[in-house]
Parts: sequence; C-alpha cells; structure tokens
Amino acid sequence: MVVRGAPAIAISAALSLAVEVANLGPVDWSVNDAISFLQKRLEFLVSSRPTAVNLSDAATKLNDVVLKAANAMSKPEAIFQAYIEAAEIMLMADINDNKAIGSNGAKFILCQSQKRQNLHVLTHCNTGSLATAGYGTALGVIRALHSEGLLETAFCTETRPYNQGSRLTAYELIHEHIPAVLVADSAAAALQKSGRVDAIVVGADRIAENGDTANKIGTYNLAISAFHHGVPFYVAAPLTSVDLSLSSGEQIIIEERSPKELTHALGGQGQQVAPSGISVWNPAFDVTPANLITAIITEKGVITKMDSSSTFDIKGFVESFTVPLGSDNGNKHMTAA
Repeated sequence: MVVRGAPAIAISAALSLAVEVANLGPVDWSVNDAISFLQKRLEFLVSSRPTAVNLSDAATKLNDVVLKAANAMSKPEAIFQAYIEAAEIMLMADINDNKAIGSNGAKFILCQSQKRQNLHVLTHCNTGSLATAGYGTALGVIRALHSEGLLETAFCTETRPYNQGSRLTAYELIHEHIPAVLVADSAAAALQKSGRVDAIVVGADRIAENGDTANKIGTYNLAISAFHHGVPFYVAAPLTSVDLSLSSGEQIIIEERSPKELTHALGGQGQQVAPSGISVWNPAFDVTPANLITAIITEKGVITKMDSSSTFDIKGFVESFTVPLGSDNGNKHMTAA
C-alpha cells in the first residue's frame, strides 16, 4: 500500500495520470486517440482499489472534463492540458473540503456535547494529511477542535493489522502538538466504558444511499461499542465518498488484503508470528450500519437523521448541492434534518 486513504488514492491517481500526460511530449494523435488514451488509463486506475468510491468518482468527473474538452478543441494537446488543469483543481478542492469538514465537525460535536471544552475524542485508522490531499477528514475534525482550544485528548487506535493508527495517526498528532493517547484496538471498548470518550469520529471509504458506511476494518466494532455505551459516533467524509448507486452497505465490495499482514509482524513486513499453514481472513474494511451512526459530517454540512429516526436522507442532501468540477466549491454550512 504505497498510497492509502480514500481521498489520497483518488488525488494520487488523478495527478499520476496528469504527470504521465505532461511527459508525453508532442504526439501524432487524433482527438479520439487522446480521448481513448485517457479513458483507458482512468479505467485501469479505477480497477486498482474496489472499495473506496472516491477513485471512481474522480475518474468519472475527469472523463466528463475530457469529453467536454473534445467538443470544444481540435488538438490532443489541448485536451491533455484540460485534463491536467482539472486534476490540479481536484487537489486544491480536496484540501478546502477537508478544512470545511473539520470546521463543520468541530462546531457540530461541540453543539451536541454537554461539555463546552476539554473534549476527549477517539478516532480509528488514519484520516489526516497522510490520507488526503491535506488537513484530513476525521482527523481534520480533531485538528479543528484542538485549534479552537476545545480538545483535551485525542485517542487513536493502533488499527491492526497494518497499524495505520500507531504508525501514521500517532505521528500526525505528535507533529501537530495535539495531546494524544494511543490505545490497542481491543482496549477501545474498555476506554468507552470508563467514561473517558465524549465522541468517536472516523472516516469513510464509501457511504451507501441509506448511510451504511464502509471504512477500515474495526470501525464496526467501535460503532457497536459506542452504541452500547451511549457515545456519539460520527463519520467524517467528503461528498465524493457517497455512492448513491448503492442502496445499502450490502452492495459494497470489500477488498481483502494479504494474509502476511496477520501472519507476520509489522503489517506483513516483519518476522513471522503465526504458524505456517494457518488459514487467514483479512478484510481491509467493514461496513457500519446507518443505525449505529449518529451523523455524517461533510464539507457542505452535517447530515443528521430525519425526525429522530434511524434514517438519513443522504440523496436529498447530496442533490441539494450541484458543484461542477472547477467551479467555486463554496462553503455552505448547513445541517440536513
């Protein structure tokens, strides 16, 4: 996993193709040849990671840019330039969206909490600058809380078996001088029982229309524990993580990772710790049902459940915003009820 984190995967894919295109030099191609080249490359990139929807969303938007450019331009170089500019816009938009998610999340969590300060927030996996174009989603919410002087402690899970929490999130928290405590995945329930967690905020790789959310394996465990202990459980993700083509999480394809991540130390890179011949099941993600999720924090506002029910109107929320690639993202802060 050279690149991981749903937003970072999408941005890296878009920019990697932009670099390839920029290095092509003069080509003796027709406009159709240029379109075919870009479309095949985008299709190949999408096939690399099946669970995170941000990648396919980015590819769809970039394909639309290519087709629109083809209708207005007669040279392949102009189409390539349109693609490069669109990929660069995506990079900046992701950073701005993450900052909006952080701001929206910090305000909402504070509003919903009985505490006005000294909040203790638990997060899972890595959702910071190392998983996005910059700033982060769930970790961006924690970062915003800290910058406002509202956070006392950020708890981060180790996130086995690949240890994104202990390797990456812990690093980011220390780097940002955010007071942080690392806990074992298996200690998270006990931590909540102790009353030391005011809220849990996690990221998302894909959110179905009904709010079911695919995220790093272990997220479902946290959600069940949070529900049992009465701890608010928030998902923080850009609207590009929403997949309205899926009615529920049952339709989300779950990627499985190498058995070595479990049988060997250091996420598969170290010494073998399990006996040879043992079978391994190593899903990279799980799906948290919508009924366990308190609210979904996005760059456009916070999606809450309708009439205190267990149902999200995600489709209505998404369709209320139409933001073409390259336009002003705006920062319309609202809460959907």
